[in-house]
Amino acid sequence: MSSTGMWVEKYRPTKLSEVVNQTEIIGSLEALIKDPADMPHLMFSGSAGVGKTTTALCISRQILGEHAKNYTLELNASDERGIGMVREKVKKFSRFAGMDEVPFKIIILDEADEMTSDAQTALRRIIEDTAKICRFIFIANNISKIIDPIQSRCATFRFTSIPEEDVISRLSEIAKKEKVKADKKGLKAVYDYSDGDLRHAINLMQATASLGGVTQENVKASAGLTKTSDVDTVLKTALSGKVTEAREQMIELIKVYGMSESDFLKYINSAVFKSKHEKLAEILEVIAKYDYRILVGANSEIQLSAMLAELASIEN
Repeated sequence: MSSTGMWVEKYRPTKLSEVVNQTEIIGSLEALIKDPADMPHLMFSGSAGVGKTTTALCISRQILGEHAKNYTLELNASDERGIGMVREKVKKFSRFAGMDEVPFKIIILDEADEMTSDAQTALRRIIEDTAKICRFIFIANNISKIIDPIQSRCATFRFTSIPEEDVISRLSEIAKKEKVKADKKGLKAVYDYSDGDLRHAINLMQATASLGGVTQENVKASAGLTKTSDVDTVLKTALSGKVTEAREQMIELIKVYGMSESDFLKYINSAVFKSKHEKLAEILEVIAKYDYRILVGANSEIQLSAMLAELASIEN
């Protein structure tokens, strides 16, 4: 097996034509950038790992060519969400300077939906003032959190989840290039765990390959799936009213075995359906409530503990 860094970066597309699956979007974007002067600001939405950031970087390379590095600013808005980031980084970069070589500068704001409303309002003014020399590409999972004045200035593209066939095809290509043994069941297991997130799938396959090959058993071991059946036990323990015991089991899965909080919620949701509990709707409503709280930024451990306590009260 080759050991040349992260595969997800090594095999990241550099041209729009190489982006996996998003055929209609890529066709529209290629038409838009034929004459860069006509390219509007762009907004990409969709779930994780479907090619939004990669597409933005491909656009930058194709328009700016060898100058892409100097005239592209890529920021993760979830790291610096406030007005300070807009004033110190975006405004400074967007000033007119050394523009002879390129049609405009490109500013890519990843996870833009995490920006505060004040930051978005400040950004709106910069977008207006620099329209001739800058193009913005906003990337967001939830564009409803982007203020209307910014949305109205962008052409919006909604990326879809990548089908199983395309994910497995891409994984097979990478496995061959890296001289890694990968069987069909192993690649299917990688897809099932990544749930359409190609970036996650490639990272998982690389981690699995270090175990000697991409087989179903190795994928389970690498992803921590060998402990998923224990989530069923956590659910039963909580519903029986043993909150402390259920919490200890949950903490063990997350802290010791490395199961993510989002995966824990996904597996407990599946466990509910398998249980065929008579209060199915009530239980699912509780899980959905705490999933949302964690999504908007509440402390995961506290919220999951509260969820188990609420599940315990359903039967008692």
